Amino acid sequence: MNRRQFTLTGVAATAGLMAGRAASAKPALKKAVKYGMIGGGGSVEDRFRRALACGFPGVELDSPADIDRAEVVKARDATGMVIHGVVDSIHWKDTLSSPDEAVRARGLKGLLTAIEDCKTYGGTTALLVPGVVNKDATFDQCWERSTAEVKKAIPAAEKAGVKIAIETVWNNFITKPDQLVKYVDQFDSPWVGAYFDISNMIKYGVAPADWIRKLGKRMLKFDFKGYSNEKKWVGIGEGDENWPEVLKALDEVGYSGWATAEVGGGDEKVLKDIAARMDKVLGLA
Repeated sequence: MNRRQFTLTGVAATAGLMAGRAASAKPALKKAVKYGMIGGGGSVEDRFRRALACGFPGVELDSPADIDRAEVVKARDATGMVIHGVVDSIHWKDTLSSPDEAVRARGLKGLLTAIEDCKTYGGTTALLVPGVVNKDATFDQCWERSTAEVKKAIPAAEKAGVKIAIETVWNNFITKPDQLVKYVDQFDSPWVGAYFDISNMIKYGVAPADWIRKLGKRMLKFDFKGYSNEKKWVGIGEGDENWPEVLKALDEVGYSGWATAEVGGGDEKVLKDIAARMDKVLGLA
């Protein structure tokens, strides 16, 4: 074999390996569930064990919440359940975009509580809806007010080692990937990132995979649902997400982490069905 033949053979082999990787590449994902989805009653430990048995090694709790934090930590340690993060439970009620300074102050206090609870549980992110565009706040006002409040929480986030994760929802605010990129980047802080809801943004016309590629390393976590432009909310795997392309995009940006179901919960039968649906679209089945 001469040098030219050797070179061409090497190029072909490399191309073949890359093509094979592209065809089989799957991001390393772990399934989680929102705590409120775990039906069947019982103690925190009972619920954790039920979720684990149904295929969910991770969970996300609400905060602030009327729950015994010591019991949560004890249940976590007893079961091995990973509490990967918390969801700010008052961000829709006490919005950081409100024209009322007192409301914004309550919203900030809620975010700070969520950050501290997340640290207590050993999680890494506090999910935040930053504001709502409505009769009380224009787009620009929502941006300006929420930005000011989030900035106040960054020192606490850094001290706790918990990232503030800005979520995409139907709040008439951030509806395009470039907007979320700009919103996150303005803080110039590793303690603020994006929490992308795979299904929430479908109705706005940009494919989920394109959002992921734009967000890149800014994407800290993502929620898991099913949405169809024709049928609206559907079961996981029955929507317009285009999961093969989503998985490809996740692999391209190097995302490996939690995929958290956010759908109607229930007993073991319901949870096992959700886990099976997630396994199927993620290629884990």
